[in-house]
Amino acid sequence: MAPVPARVVSCEGLLRRVRAYDPGADLDLIRRAFQVAQQAHAGQARDNGDPYITHPLAVASILAGFHLDASSIATALLHDTIEDTGVTQERLRAEFGPTIADLVDGVTKLTRLELQSDRTKQAENFRKLVLAMSKDIRVLIVKLADRLHNMRTLHYVQRLDRRQRIARETMEIYAPLAGRIGMDKVKTELQNLSFAELEPEANTTIRARLNYLRGQGADVIEEVRRELIQLCRKAGLGDVEVTGREKSPFSIWEKMQKRNVAFEQLSDIMAFRIIVPTREACYVALGAVHAAYPVIVGRFKDYISTPKANGYQSLHTGVTLRHPRNQKIEVQIRTAEMHDIAENGVASHWLYKQLPGGGTGAGAADDSVRVVTGLRWVQDLLDILEDSAAPDEFLENTKLELYQDQVFCFTPKGQLISLPRGATPVDFAYAVHSQVGDSCVGARINGRLMPLRHELQNGDQVEIMTARGGTPSPAWERFVVTGKARARIRRHVATQQREAHIDNGRAALAKAFRQEGVDGSEKVLDTILSGLKFASVEDLYVAVGNGNTGPRDVVHAAYPALRQTPRAPRMVPGIPMR
Repeated sequence: MAPVPARVVSCEGLLRRVRAYDPGADLDLIRRAFQVAQQAHAGQARDNGDPYITHPLAVASILAGFHLDASSIATALLHDTIEDTGVTQERLRAEFGPTIADLVDGVTKLTRLELQSDRTKQAENFRKLVLAMSKDIRVLIVKLADRLHNMRTLHYVQRLDRRQRIARETMEIYAPLAGRIGMDKVKTELQNLSFAELEPEANTTIRARLNYLRGQGADVIEEVRRELIQLCRKAGLGDVEVTGREKSPFSIWEKMQKRNVAFEQLSDIMAFRIIVPTREACYVALGAVHAAYPVIVGRFKDYISTPKANGYQSLHTGVTLRHPRNQKIEVQIRTAEMHDIAENGVASHWLYKQLPGGGTGAGAADDSVRVVTGLRWVQDLLDILEDSAAPDEFLENTKLELYQDQVFCFTPKGQLISLPRGATPVDFAYAVHSQVGDSCVGARINGRLMPLRHELQNGDQVEIMTARGGTPSPAWERFVVTGKARARIRRHVATQQREAHIDNGRAALAKAFRQEGVDGSEKVLDTILSGLKFASVEDLYVAVGNGNTGPRDVVHAAYPALRQTPRAPRMVPGIPMR
């Protein structure tokens, strides 16, 4: 399949798009941002030879498609100026104000990491992104639009290793992040573009098989679509829209991997979506579908009464067609507003601000704060950031947190807790609160005492038992599945080890100084810290306690003259001197 072309508009075309959905937008702000970006990127070119300014214009155009506010559009135009040109954050602050300057800085990668490995650079940049998006979710939306355009033009990058690194990072980090804020359309495109780069043979094979099936029964999707419309109308639903599609190549490949089957063994590669006017009509349509076709057991999910953490709402079901060849299909049922949220996630918040009676997007920064405050997983990432000892560890724990096929459980008071499939009571405890996790000693699930390694199921009511002064067990790390739980357990283990090293190091140094008959007080140790490259006496104790620094080396650093003085042989009773 040919790469998806990147649609680039002119500045005036961009302004027309923004004006169409937000007549009150600050178009002068966008125009000034374009002028600064155009001047800053003058003489720079993309990998395909196009002027570099085409990239920020394309990113801004993607955001305009989500009806984002003028500040976000301006940020998109300026997003590479700090990183790739002589423009400074101070200049942006002076010309555009603190909001846009901070947004651009949040999207900008860290510089001066040349001595770090690629993996550490990736982790450090991701830490910065998480901190920035925790203050303003628009940072992430701009970053996703930036990554989407870069992926659409990835085929112009000459080096295979660079293309694969970008595609892998997109698949592992940015696509899951898009899913977490409900931008399913962006997530799906990022996954398919990454899949085409990382697994080109599998991608080509799946697309060829889909083309073959299309040729065998070209009208099946249209036939089923018309059938579903008739079912809904017979149920009294006149205003209904039905669409059908094949599942994406990556989605099909993922099913093949999970089920360990060949393409020919998959029976559910078609999906249909029914859009109805009201929440109540969703259940009417569901009844009509279930009455007409055999239902596939275990495939029904009600995300309307129990929405996903990112706000997604829809009814999902699976049924078997009576033709052709007992084909299984997936059916999703939702309202138009639910559909917009499912496709565009948190970006739909700005879309609805532009509707009649919804305002003109003023106070977008405050809106962003309210949006991000409602995203519990962002706070979980901040907790992981605090509990992870190193950037690489933070990145790994974050990946655990982002890849979630969810189960929904409840506290005894009815609070909904969403967790990854395979989660345990310990994961649940840490999801409630870090202190609850730390002091967890047992769990009742649906009223029964169960082991802490028990795998939770949808609908479980979980009561966590705690003990005052309880601490995490290192053994928990072997069965927890959330990044938050793993990071917290590792932090506790590291703290315990550090305390043990401090005690051992302090004792070893006291003994070494005592043997030499000299003062080894902390006042003396303070005088040699900088020479030994330690930030504190505690860090020195740790280095001695874990064996990285010898006690006598510390004594000699404090009393250099002792290096020149051989130690007197110690008299051991009963053994004569020779």
